[in-house]
Amino acid sequence: MSDIRKSNSTSFLWKLLQIIKDSQQQHGLRHGDYQRYRGYCSRRLRRLRKTLGFKMGNRYKYSGKKVTVEMVRDNRYLLLVVMEAERAWSYAMQLKQEANTEPRKRFHLMARLRKAAKHGEQLERLCESPRVDAKTKLEAQAYTAYLTGMVQFELQEWKAAMEAFNKCKTIYEKLASAFTEEQAVLYHQRVEEISPNIRYCAYNIGDQNAINDLMQMRLSAGGGGGMMAEKLEALITQTRAKQAATMSEVEWRGRTVPVKIDKARIFLLGLADNEAAIVQAANEETKERLYETLLADCRDTIQAVREELRTDVKQRAGDSAESGKVSNLQYLHSYLTYIKLWTVVRRNESMAHALQAKLKEPQTDENKRGPRPQDLIRLYDIILQSLAELSTLQGLEEDHTFQKEVALKTLIYKAYRCFFIAQSYVLVKKWSEALVLYERVLKYAREVQSKAKNLNNSLKDLPDVQELIAEVNAEKYSLQAAAILDKEDVAEAPVQQQVKDTTPLSERLDTFRLDPSLLGKQPNLVQFPPDFQPIPCKPLFFDLALNHVAFPPLDDKVEQKGKGGLTGYIKGIFGFGS
Repeated sequence: MSDIRKSNSTSFLWKLLQIIKDSQQQHGLRHGDYQRYRGYCSRRLRRLRKTLGFKMGNRYKYSGKKVTVEMVRDNRYLLLVVMEAERAWSYAMQLKQEANTEPRKRFHLMARLRKAAKHGEQLERLCESPRVDAKTKLEAQAYTAYLTGMVQFELQEWKAAMEAFNKCKTIYEKLASAFTEEQAVLYHQRVEEISPNIRYCAYNIGDQNAINDLMQMRLSAGGGGGMMAEKLEALITQTRAKQAATMSEVEWRGRTVPVKIDKARIFLLGLADNEAAIVQAANEETKERLYETLLADCRDTIQAVREELRTDVKQRAGDSAESGKVSNLQYLHSYLTYIKLWTVVRRNESMAHALQAKLKEPQTDENKRGPRPQDLIRLYDIILQSLAELSTLQGLEEDHTFQKEVALKTLIYKAYRCFFIAQSYVLVKKWSEALVLYERVLKYAREVQSKAKNLNNSLKDLPDVQELIAEVNAEKYSLQAAAILDKEDVAEAPVQQQVKDTTPLSERLDTFRLDPSLLGKQPNLVQFPPDFQPIPCKPLFFDLALNHVAFPPLDDKVEQKGKGGLTGYIKGIFGFGS
């Protein structure tokens, strides 16, 4: 094995954490597939037992065996215990995923976690052998502390879990400081995995600042997601569930609404933290991931409120006194829908800003498709659709201030959408259409300025219309200049030269004419194939005198056949006639 080697003394060096991490990353845990990793651990155990001759009985009878300190002369016995612990731990994590829908699986989950911790303790005892070096002993202690902490964490024994995790963290930090940066990377990663659990235990013990630390950890996780991000999301949700017990009502647009649904309480309690995290996001990828998380939580909350609303509508069906008044539950549903739609608007506006920045950058790779104005038009279409749905929310039909704010925002985004439609026409040299659309943008912008005097507060989070007006004026002047130059190019070409002429270039070398086809793939340079031309031909000779030549007689040369009969035949045989 590459990670196990003998030293000069009798002890051997064993990279326990690296073996575990490599096995996890190569066999399913990169994608959170604990079942696949558990199958790998079982197969690895079978191979090790067969190689070592350490079988647990035969096919008919089981006889348990334990690895002892005397067997540690072969380091594969240590690997045997590690694989047993990893198999039990991966099965527990698989059951934890399934326990979300089947709560009774938590009993089996706890049994497997205790089994993993028991194997970890066995590994720690075996590593007390003098054949094991100090580094391996520390890694075994940290591994055992991690498994013990997981057991106490699931039992909600926060103090004991925090002590175990802190012990594990301290050992890995000490090991990281004792080796080079390349070797310390794995230890630092392990510390980052443990830190959210420690902060969550601290919050449950009484540290109220722990939730803020968890939020910062989620931000630092970046846009990659994965197991770390999922664990942080789960811990933050559990923390908010405890805080939500104190939340009973919410106020929106002058009306206080009681919140009795737990899922709605948890969502509204974390809304401010999520919005603050989006503002503090380091890059667009992280911001996009946070927006998607917020929208997913909002949709789930709306679905839960909608189910309660169906029951509430049935109960209120016979109550005619309050038939015209929007119920508290319906108003809460409108508030959550407003949050969802306005988040969609902000997300698409953020994506539009990122695309605008890329549009202004020079295109380096001609083969790669860059952003186009049409992409921005689609984003603003979604924004306008969301604003149209905002204006139809139940309970806000008579709120004239809200309707005015939505109408004003609609005008602003219409102006931006119209601006990018004009830019798409400029790309195809449709000058008149683009100029008309630029005038339409200016019309929308002036209308916004005239209506925004009484609604200054609603323009804080919206794009600046004055910048759009300045940009449109600059684009108009550029467009007019380009249109004039294009017309002059067309006017400079003589009329007779604009008539299509099929004469090849080789026959009109003395005449100048702009011919764009010469730069194309099939330039008309010469006539091909060329016309036939008359040329001198080789004479044909006919022997006409032969018909008038008289040849001499050849009768004397021709053999005369006589009348021989039988006599002549005999003479011919014996040669008398020759």
